[in-house]
Amino acid sequence: MTKLLLTALACITLTGCAGAVMVGAVGGAVMANDERTIKTQLDDTNADLVIASELMKDEELKAKTNITAVVMNNNVLMIGQAPNSTLRDRAISIVQGMKLGGKIHNQIRIGNPTSFTTRSNDTWITTKVKGRMLNEKDLDITRVKVVTENGEVFLLGLIPRSQAELAVEVARNTAGVRKVVRVFEVIE
Repeated sequence: MTKLLLTALACITLTGCAGAVMVGAVGGAVMANDERTIKTQLDDTNADLVIASELMKDEELKAKTNITAVVMNNNVLMIGQAPNSTLRDRAISIVQGMKLGGKIHNQIRIGNPTSFTTRSNDTWITTKVKGRMLNEKDLDITRVKVVTENGEVFLLGLIPRSQAELAVEVARNTAGVRKVVRVFEVIE
C-alpha cells in the first residue's frame, strides 16, 4: 500500500514537472526568438507591472477608468477608456513621469469603461487573431503581440515589414475586429 501511494505521488509530481518543463521550453523559445534582448524583455515586463501599480495608486483613475499599458521595447501602448480627457491625461502624465525612454502611444478612448462582456469578447477576438496567425507560414507569431480593446486590435512587435503587413491583413480579416492599429517597430 505504501509503495502504491509513493508511486502515485511520484507520478503526480513528475507530471507537474513535465508540465513546468514544457511551459518553460515554450516560454524560452519565445524569448530566444524575440528581437529584443533578454534584458529588454524583462525590463518591458517589469514596466508593465510598475505602470499598473502606479495607475492603481490614483484612487480616481482606479475607480473611474479602465486603462492598461503594454510595454514593448521601452515603448508604451496605453489603451482603455477614461470618462474625460482630464483623467486620460493624468494617466499619460503618470507614465511620462516614469521616464521609460521610449514613445507613449496614447490610444485611451474617452468614454465609459467597457463591460465584462465586452472584455470577454475582446479576449475571444485576440484568441481568434492569434489562431489565424498560427496558420500563416510566413508569419512568426512569436514576434507579434496581439491586444484587443473594445473590438480594436493592437499589434506590437519588432518584425520585418512583410510580416507586419501580413499580421495586419490577418487581423483585419478576423470576425469581430472593428479596427486594427499598428504599433510595430519594423526591422529590415
